[in-house]
Amino acid sequence: MRNAIRRQLLAWQIGALLITAALVSLVTYALAWNAFNRVRDFTLEQVAYTVVRHGVVTEPEDALEDRGQFLSQIWDADGELVFTSNPDIELPPQPNGLHVLHWRGAEWHTYTLRERGLTIQVANTTANRQAMFARIVPWLILPMGLLIALLAAGIWLAVGRALRPLAALREEIGHREPDRLQPVATRELPEELRPLAEALNGLLARLDAALYSQRRFIADAAHELRTPLAAVRLQAQLVQQAGSPAEREAGLAQLMAGVDRATHMVQQLLDLARLDPQANTEPLAAVDLCALARATVADFSVQAEATGIDLGLGACAAATVAGRPRALRVLLNNLVDNALRHCPPGSRVDVEAQRHGQTTVLIVRDNGPGIPAAERERVFDRFYRLPGAAAPGSGLGLAIVREIAHQHGGRVQLSETPGGGLTVRVDLPLDALGAQQTDSTQTT
Repeated sequence: MRNAIRRQLLAWQIGALLITAALVSLVTYALAWNAFNRVRDFTLEQVAYTVVRHGVVTEPEDALEDRGQFLSQIWDADGELVFTSNPDIELPPQPNGLHVLHWRGAEWHTYTLRERGLTIQVANTTANRQAMFARIVPWLILPMGLLIALLAAGIWLAVGRALRPLAALREEIGHREPDRLQPVATRELPEELRPLAEALNGLLARLDAALYSQRRFIADAAHELRTPLAAVRLQAQLVQQAGSPAEREAGLAQLMAGVDRATHMVQQLLDLARLDPQANTEPLAAVDLCALARATVADFSVQAEATGIDLGLGACAAATVAGRPRALRVLLNNLVDNALRHCPPGSRVDVEAQRHGQTTVLIVRDNGPGIPAAERERVFDRFYRLPGAAAPGSGLGLAIVREIAHQHGGRVQLSETPGGGLTVRVDLPLDALGAQQTDSTQTT
């Protein structure tokens, strides 16, 4: 609640209102006090001229209200005090006009008039004026207090009404179930909340896509693992029922092959899971693609020789990219493994690393059965295998390759090898991850 928008808005607006009201009150008080003093000074002057016109016997009607509040004094031509309204106070005569006099610890306002040989002086104290003004002040403050109360109530209602859409949005999101990720309606939202709601809708869409992908991945993985595991179980039962050592050896060989297929699929599933950007913590490094191609050829040479396939290193130029070494090694391993699995004995597989300007290229070329042009896009789907494919596989290899290439800002192209076969080309920018991050930022 410390950072509540409602509290901050109310604090700032009501605080500004109170400060403004205080300043207005001070200005009003000063102006009213000044005007009150002028009125009292004018009253002193009127009393003095009334005495000149009518003498000291008659008091003016305006002065009747002020009986006992004024000190009236009259001196004759000889300077002798002939009249005073209060014999206890002997205020000395002042020059003509209005004056402020400090006398015997009190501040006096006087008006002195000399006419017809008489000196008339009318005075009253500042304390008397303040006492009278104090009776007026509440009537000055009361309207301001009522105005502040009305404005504060209006601000409270206005802030509550303005924040009502935000509360409604919070209520709608707070009561949603995890499987309800449809977009939030933005038509009725204020302009200030619409960008937030649109950003939230984008997040919900990405979250929905991620959850859908996760559910599909789990379902596909469970389905694909069921087949090799069932085969392993069946082969194990056949080994148990084998009647001769030869049958047992054949059953064990099939059992080992089934275990190898299941292990290969599990490894590819792990590789695919590690490609999640949130789970990928592999540090960046400079990767020499030529050295990577050479190492990959060496790693698969035994498998290639066992299947009767000629695996070799083709054109290999200096080509270094900034990327994730393990991910790029998985990419090339999948390409070579796919080629060795689908090519018949006697085929040839070449691995190349090249550089063209600001782009590095990995190429795996074979002269095997290839992939029909109509299927070249679908083979990148997870768990998709060509109809009638005899070679064992999980259908994840090319999906992993494309994902790694995409994360490095690159692309994968499939084409037919001249003379027959498949050529896989992976284009990667020199600053692979930097280019991919820039592209992601621009897309966002």
